[in-house]
Amino acid sequence: MPICNRLFRRGNLLPLITGAVEDRSARGIAAAVSRLITTGRLPAGERLPTVRAVAGSLGVSPTTVSEAWRNLTLAGAIDTRGRSGTYVSGPALPRFAQLGRPSVALARDLSTGVPDPELLPDLSDALGRIGDGRWAGSYLDEPVLPALEAVLRDRWPFPPERLTVVDGALDALDRLVDVVVRYGDHVLVENPAFPPLLDRLQAAGATVIGVPLGDAGLDPDVLRQLLAERRPVALFLQPRAQNPTGVSMTAARAAALARVLRGAPHLLVVEDDHAGDIATAPPVSLGTHLPGRTVHVASFSKSHGPDLRLAAVGGPAAVVDQVIERRLLGPGWSSRLLQGVLLDLLTDPGVIESVAAARTAYAERRAALLAALGRRGVTATAADGINLWMSVPDQQNAMVTLAAHGIGAAPGAPFCVTPLGGDHLRLTAGLVAGGFDDLAEVLASAVFQTGRGSGARGRGHPHGWR
Repeated sequence: MPICNRLFRRGNLLPLITGAVEDRSARGIAAAVSRLITTGRLPAGERLPTVRAVAGSLGVSPTTVSEAWRNLTLAGAIDTRGRSGTYVSGPALPRFAQLGRPSVALARDLSTGVPDPELLPDLSDALGRIGDGRWAGSYLDEPVLPALEAVLRDRWPFPPERLTVVDGALDALDRLVDVVVRYGDHVLVENPAFPPLLDRLQAAGATVIGVPLGDAGLDPDVLRQLLAERRPVALFLQPRAQNPTGVSMTAARAAALARVLRGAPHLLVVEDDHAGDIATAPPVSLGTHLPGRTVHVASFSKSHGPDLRLAAVGGPAAVVDQVIERRLLGPGWSSRLLQGVLLDLLTDPGVIESVAAARTAYAERRAALLAALGRRGVTATAADGINLWMSVPDQQNAMVTLAAHGIGAAPGAPFCVTPLGGDHLRLTAGLVAGGFDDLAEVLASAVFQTGRGSGARGRGHPHGWR
């Protein structure tokens, strides 16, 4: 673009920005500029007017505009380049788009994070039993089958004030972010955390803050400090079989965290129980202590079948009702035919036995692979669920070494809110039905034949859905 055109364009940006601002607080200014970027009116690479120019045009303090610019920078919307000025960032690819499937077919792709199809229950009988159309009701029926709601309430880790069914756990998280999070809000998550949640929070303009995760769950001391310093609006966590580490929150840790959280009555807890019935840990929930401030999401994808696309959401009516009401402007409800299938699966003794057998098989696979790795001096965790979190000296070199042996793994960097002090890979241990020593030998070669860490890497996203 000729320099005269650039100067003309830049001169027009100031009235564009000031005209879009209705709320002249730092949050309001950031929200207005974010909308201009999202709609393309402020394209990537555009240089923004100076802080002083924007402040003068709006009649606010330069400090206010600086804070708005800082929030936009944290959200990845703009990029400050020192004396060169501040520019609109290029569109950030979601983490899942940056990862992608392996470019070549691998003999064993353990990067996916999905359940073993051989351990999912057979749906044939359940599909046959609903074939008479008993659940193909009308627009006026309740969005959740009453019989299914009764079963779900009996299974819930605390008495939910309101309960509904949505199209999978990610759909639930997406809708809860819409209800709870506003641009510029501080939100706490586990570190490491599930990358799609990080993507969704970033898209909402939240400032995401990681809380360290130990063997029993989140660190209560760090949580207490962050509550005092950041005043977050929400805490998102996975109470058991945490992805990627496999950590499950203990009852004692839940009680300790609840004591800390009582000092932050403004904060909502969102629990994503993604592993569901294949988890060996009991369904511990902060809702036992804070039922009026905890929303629990229960997924059935890994236990009963990903294509059911169903998850239950239960918690305070003030939050869940907003999810229900917003869905009325879209899908309205999740298929009652599929709800009927899930009801059948949850109450069929044969299916219950099949899911219990899968739970046992996953536990045996995790234990066997961990033991084989331990004998070779490899550090890894896989306490629950289907994933294994393995320490490596260098993420990229380790992935290349494994690919040379026909093995795919997910890089650890996409899961990290902030660096963990070492590189990791996530492997789907639940897909490993045998050959544990042979696989452990290859994994150990990726650990001990790589060099020093490669430093910062781009963010990515594990395959597989909730």
